[in-house]
Amino acid sequence: MAKKISSKISNLQSLRILIVEDSEDDALLIIRELKKGGYDPVYERVETATAMKKALKEKQWDIILCDYNLPKFNAPLALVVLKETNIDIPIIIASGTIGEDVAVECMRLGAQDYIMKNNLSRLCPAIARELEEAKVRNKQKQTEEALRQSEEKYRSIIENMQEGYFENDLAGNFTFVNDALCRTIGYPREELIGKNNRQYTDEKTAKTIYQVYNRIYRTGEQSKWIEEEYVRKDGIKVYAELSVSLISDAEGKPIGFRGIARDITERKQAEDALRMSEENFRRSLDDSSLGVRIVTAEGETLYVNQATLEIYGYDNIEELERTSIKAHYTPESYADFQIRNEKRRRGEFGPSEYEINIVRKNGEIRHIRVFRKDVIWNGARQFQIIYHDITQHKQAEESLRKSEAQYRLLANNMKDQLWLMDLNLKPTYISPSVERARGYTFEEIAQLPLDKQLTATSLQSAMEFFSIEMPKALADPTYYMTRLLELEFCCKDGSTLWVENTFSLIWDENGKPLSLLGLGRDITERKQAEEESRQNIERMRKALRATVQSICMTVEMKDPYTAGHQQRVSDLARSIATEMGLSADRRDFIRTASSIHDIGKIAIPSEILSKPTKLTDLEFNLIKTHSQSGYDILKDIEFPWPVADVVLQHHERMDGSGYPHGLKGDDILLEARILAIADVVEAIASHRPYRPALGINLALEEISQNKGSLYDADAVDACLKLFREKGYTLVIKKS
Repeated sequence: MAKKISSKISNLQSLRILIVEDSEDDALLIIRELKKGGYDPVYERVETATAMKKALKEKQWDIILCDYNLPKFNAPLALVVLKETNIDIPIIIASGTIGEDVAVECMRLGAQDYIMKNNLSRLCPAIARELEEAKVRNKQKQTEEALRQSEEKYRSIIENMQEGYFENDLAGNFTFVNDALCRTIGYPREELIGKNNRQYTDEKTAKTIYQVYNRIYRTGEQSKWIEEEYVRKDGIKVYAELSVSLISDAEGKPIGFRGIARDITERKQAEDALRMSEENFRRSLDDSSLGVRIVTAEGETLYVNQATLEIYGYDNIEELERTSIKAHYTPESYADFQIRNEKRRRGEFGPSEYEINIVRKNGEIRHIRVFRKDVIWNGARQFQIIYHDITQHKQAEESLRKSEAQYRLLANNMKDQLWLMDLNLKPTYISPSVERARGYTFEEIAQLPLDKQLTATSLQSAMEFFSIEMPKALADPTYYMTRLLELEFCCKDGSTLWVENTFSLIWDENGKPLSLLGLGRDITERKQAEEESRQNIERMRKALRATVQSICMTVEMKDPYTAGHQQRVSDLARSIATEMGLSADRRDFIRTASSIHDIGKIAIPSEILSKPTKLTDLEFNLIKTHSQSGYDILKDIEFPWPVADVVLQHHERMDGSGYPHGLKGDDILLEARILAIADVVEAIASHRPYRPALGINLALEEISQNKGSLYDADAVDACLKLFREKGYTLVIKKS
């Protein structure tokens, strides 16, 4: 029984894409980028408004990619055509020459994004984002949790950051997780609290985590970033990057662990993707559930909010101020207050975060966490004291009530870059990671204008981003600034640094925007890898073309008749594939295989190839070995397609009467079936050393009479349509 030869097909996500583009090569580059990003694209390329309207009417598309300027068409007109159809399809501008102002105009007219052709790394993330947004565009946004009042800025940073944050007890059980971690691991908060990592990791991962925790417990040293694999509640595997440190009580006794978990699933899968499914938290530093008091260095109260009065149980500030300070504390907490007060008088300021036990007006004792920091109030430096009543929630939220020094330590040791800016984009705080990365101190950065901090292109991108996103965010507190923004920063040593950024607004208790929170990740290595990848792809394309050309030249040197035959067959086979609606990649596959399908004839003696009389049975059997010889020559060349298999099968026939293996029907690759028809038509219609040309009519009659028996019916129909309806002729075309 004949052996079935087939190619391996990977499991990719299907994508129907309409490409408005006049360059076939550019379209192929886009298709290859989509395949690299995990898609199996089915596409059609159009160049005019008429063709685009026809394609939109006849087929369904998931997304449209449009070059900005075509000889007879352009992106603004394409947007008009799409709008007239009243079809909701995301459209992305993909151009090599579009300016930023033109891109903004296109997005104003309805384009969802724009991609530069020389930087296609954003293409797949942009398409994934637009496909997702198209699904949820009409869904209602969930009501956001009420803004917390007067919360200290580093706690807000933890709640707003994209990374998962968690705390464990010494046994490894969760005592606190933020929303980002819940999303990463796929469990709701109430299920994660009390859960141990062994319940959602495999044995190997659980053992690694135990070893890391044990080392941290013994040494007290913070762990470096480690990569771990988790299984979500829905069974999907995710990958995270962990950094863990020890939590100690006031006496230095270990009581648990805290850590950052960064979801790196997409990076693990795509290796350079630009991935960061985007999240922006908007927590206010001033939350209505927190008490706030502004005092001078001498202890005079300048401001107290209503939450403070409620914490102490008094009706107004005058009543609160009339009672003695000692009456506000339990004896132990009052003794601690005296120690702190004495240190302040000596200029020795104590901790900025601590816990106290207060006595309310009715005698009830409440446990309060206090945050103390410097602020500017009415033009002068004062002290802001924030009171957080944790009596009822201490166990559940103890991790988020630690001292400002602890939160500062977390922010200062973050690998990613963090900064706060006023609404005029002037920095008011930067993390040490920013200073280390760029070589500037905070004071230097605060004095640098934006055109000295960013390259010209990135400056323009930043200005356009904020000009679009800031008005939306200021007008609607529930609005998320969700585009990733990649910026190239200028470093002090003259080098540049690529950073991927997200931004969110921070609001006060009255709904007034206070500042802008920015989080950035160094992607310089990724950008360099993308450029190297682009250059490697181009080199591979050139090498493939050179390989095919060398093979063609080898055949031509052996037999000029065969060389001309291969070129005509290649052109006809590709035209048949186009008429059948095959993808550009498969058409490229057929053209390549067809152009060298008779390479095996270099193993046949020249006197037989050019014999002017009828071949003997022995000579014909020798000729028939050229399919196997061609396969043997090509099988070890790393083409992106099974070229050797097509060369081996191009003399197989649908009824099994062909050679060398007598394959039947679908056991023969479709590309080989198409090549077989082109080969027969050209051979009959063209001149041969042993006979004159028999003509195209006889060739078409041959495939018509044997349609379905010897030759693939669909391919025959496409070939006949080319010659009889579309005026196709057998001529040699340069590839």
